[in-house]
Amino acid sequence: MNVIAAAAPEYGPGLLGFLIVFGLGVALFFLVKSMNKQISKIEVPREKDKK
Repeated sequence: MNVIAAAAPEYGPGLLGFLIVFGLGVALFFLVKSMNKQISKIEVPREKDKK
């Protein structure tokens, strides 16, 4: 008796998966850039100013 095994289809993330991950990376870059800009605006009181 011959049993013919069907080849398992090979699925991968493809182009859509790459574009989603790339888009998330670009968004993360701009979010971190904006966060650093906002944090640099914060003025921290120094020891000289407290007295």
